Amino acid sequence: MARGPVFLAGELMECLITFTNPMSHLSTSATSEMLAWASAQIHCQFHASESRVALPAQGNKQDVQAESDTVLIPSRGERGQCVLDTPPKILFCDLRLDPGESKTYSYSEVVPIDGPPSFRGQAVKYVYKLTIGCQRVNSPIKLLRVPFRVLVLQGMPEPPFPQDEEVSPSNPFLEEEEASRRDARPLERALDMLMVTTSRRCPHMFNITNMRGKVAKFCIFKTVYRLGEDIIGTFNFSEGDIPCLQYSVSLQSEEEIQQQYQRRPGQATSVTGHGRHMESCLHTASSHFSLPIPLNVTPGFSTDIVMLRWRLHFEFVTARDPLEPPTVLQNQSEVTVWTGAEHVDVDTFSWDLPIKVLPTNPALASYMSHFTGSNSINI
Repeated sequence: MARGPVFLAGELMECLITFTNPMSHLSTSATSEMLAWASAQIHCQFHASESRVALPAQGNKQDVQAESDTVLIPSRGERGQCVLDTPPKILFCDLRLDPGESKTYSYSEVVPIDGPPSFRGQAVKYVYKLTIGCQRVNSPIKLLRVPFRVLVLQGMPEPPFPQDEEVSPSNPFLEEEEASRRDARPLERALDMLMVTTSRRCPHMFNITNMRGKVAKFCIFKTVYRLGEDIIGTFNFSEGDIPCLQYSVSLQSEEEIQQQYQRRPGQATSVTGHGRHMESCLHTASSHFSLPIPLNVTPGFSTDIVMLRWRLHFEFVTARDPLEPPTVLQNQSEVTVWTGAEHVDVDTFSWDLPIKVLPTNPALASYMSHFTGSNSINI
């Protein structure tokens, strides 16, 4: 996969598949090799934790393929079930390779737009693989499975402009025909829409209060982000009535199993942390935090079985009684050390702010992917 192992649903996957007879032409015992056929196919494998997800009985059925069978079943021997696959494409039939000879074939397929994204959660997993099957004459089928990552654009807000309005920035150096042809491509339009949606800033202000009074004013510049962005927020404690000793902000994802598939009624939602910022803020007038969204996480999505949401989780530690700030005399020449109180009665409370996390350009996500762009197997 020359461009990388990350793709957006609806994008055209292109890769090169090379078959080589590794025996050197200088070897006296070298002979030509005959390959009967080879084909390639994309499929998505689904696996669920039995202790958390109750699937129908037919969901555990697995395909069985005999060693001598010439029919390619890409999910043979894999756990779970195949929830999505593309029609197989034949790469060749009856290929003869001389010693040291190689033949390269190109494979292209549109990543299905109606499938789930790649996801490895605590209860559910969706894994995409490109399976290449090949059979030597009078030999069993060999399968090469190449995992890759799929990003799905779900939950995007309505565009702030009419559908017929041009999405991409206008470029006076492009001809009109070239610009219109670029906009006609679905992937380019989706990426342009994604950039416009996540670039809009609309500050949101929140008053942080508890039962004793106002603690601070919080400002976040937007609530829709894409992978790789930094979430930035500011606190203003000067307007608060209650002293805040410490606060922490965590980036969390919530994995919730749909009600009809829950193993137990009222099953708890699985929460996973992806970063945390903690700061002591006693006698601080203002503060801010910055939390990066990792490139390797899954954006929010929803299927018939699972829903993934994102949120910011805040925790505050406040004092029950007012605390006097340190005083410094105007004409004081000696250095003084302020010692904090040895015992402070505190209250703690938390708050969750929902946010939306959308995909990013798949070429950017490929740089941080743990998948490799090339794989090999001995047939």
